[in-house]
Formats: sequence, C-alpha cells, structure tokens
Amino acid sequence: MERNIKLNNGVVMPRLGFGVYKVDSDQMLSVFNTAIASGYRAFDTAYFYFNETAIGEAIKASSVPREELFITTKLWNDHQGYDSTIEAFNASLERLGLDYLDLYLIHWPCPKDDLFIETYRAMEDLYKAGKIKAIGVCNFKQEHLEKLLSETEIVPVVNQIEYHPYFNQSELQSYCESKGIQITAWSPLMRGGELMTHEKLVAIGEKYHKTPAQVIIRWHLQSNRLVIPKSVTPSRIEENIKVFDFELSEDEMQQINNMNLNQRQFRDPSEVKIGDMK
Repeated sequence: MERNIKLNNGVVMPRLGFGVYKVDSDQMLSVFNTAIASGYRAFDTAYFYFNETAIGEAIKASSVPREELFITTKLWNDHQGYDSTIEAFNASLERLGLDYLDLYLIHWPCPKDDLFIETYRAMEDLYKAGKIKAIGVCNFKQEHLEKLLSETEIVPVVNQIEYHPYFNQSELQSYCESKGIQITAWSPLMRGGELMTHEKLVAIGEKYHKTPAQVIIRWHLQSNRLVIPKSVTPSRIEENIKVFDFELSEDEMQQINNMNLNQRQFRDPSEVKIGDMK
C-alpha cells in the first residue's frame, strides 16, 4: 500500500497522520519529535485544541524541511462567517509560524446557524490566494455536503468524521467517494480503550503479531480512509505507524465491518451550534 494519497486537487497527503487533540503544550515538543522519528509527516491540530503555538514551535525546531510536512488545522465554530474566517485563519497561521497551510477544515457545520457556506467561500478565497494547499470539512453529514456542493465552487478534498468499528459510516463514505471527497477517520480507535480487548480484534492481531490498535488502523487504511490516531506514549506512537507490513484478508475486513453498532461517542453534527461547545 502506498503511504500517500493524491487528493482531488492533486495535492499529495500521507494516509496515516498524527492527531494532537489534548496534547498539552508542555508535552508537544517531545511528542512531535517522537512522531517525526517514528516516520509521521502529517500533523492534525485545530484552534480548539489550543496547541497551535506549541506545534508551531516544534515544527520550527525540527530538522525536517517544511515542504516534507503536511500540517492541518481547523476553523472553530465561533469564528464562522466570511470576515471572521479570514481573521481566524491568519491568526492560526501566525500561531503556527507558517507561511501557508497544507489543509484547512471547517470543524463543525453548525447547520442551525447557517454560516458554513460563507465560511467555506472565505476558505475558497484563501485557497485561490495560495495561502492553503487544500480545503475541506469535518463532521459534515450528506445533507450538509449536498448544500455545500450546490452553493460553492471547490469540492472539499476531505471530510473528517468520527469513524471506528462501533460507528461505521460506510454510507457517508460511499457518498463522499462518489463526489471525490476523501474520508479521514477521527477517534479511529474509539475512546475508552474498550476495543483494545475485543476478542475478535485480539484474535486477528495475534495472527499477524499485531495489537488490536494496529489491526484497527490497518482496517481503516484498507477501507480507503485516511487516519489520524493520537497518543502521547512513545511506544504507542511508534506502534501506530507500524501497519504497512501486513494485510488483512477480506474475511477479516468483513468481521470488523460487522462489529458496527451505530454507536456515536461524540456529538451529532446536526445538533452542534455556534457557542455551545467550550
């Protein structure tokens, strides 16, 4: 399997990236350096993670050239709207200490506030100005995407959504793929650790001398999803990227697909409104 994928606008992005949600600023340099040493080159942050400055400092201190890194951040709900999107983007870029972003995403659609169209149009203008290599969305359901595609010009390159074995959004993935939109799985291992002892995943892992986490990440990759696992533990950071040396069978893939419980762990995107998540 190729480690990179070409997005719908020709930009090349690593299939497996590193999420930094809840990575504290004082941990960031150590975590970032461990991830770099393990082979990660894509890093996913957001305004709402409050660690853009810390990851920017880690990037600056790194010996890896900027052009070899793929940096994603996200526009927070409270900053939706055309002018505030431009302002928020510039502030994120400054905190990160970068001249451009590889990928900028709308964090939540907040459909009841009905601002995501003008928000996205601001992102289109930033993209056309060369400030962003690619633009996309997070947590958009099909109806949100249909509205976006009908009222804007540039097809999002990705839709980053909650996706794990207990919450398999295969229908949304199929729709996105039909439009050329790549799915990225967030919370790919599911919070709480329950899946790490699941009998089925343990058994599959034992066959390949892999952990349940590695099996799940491989399942995502073989299902044509980008994936951004997060950890601050050096051994797990290294473990999570060692998934390119084995391949799950069709039967094993189906076994994991069949684990779906339609069990969303986080908020329903249709219900999230501006100002109600702090």
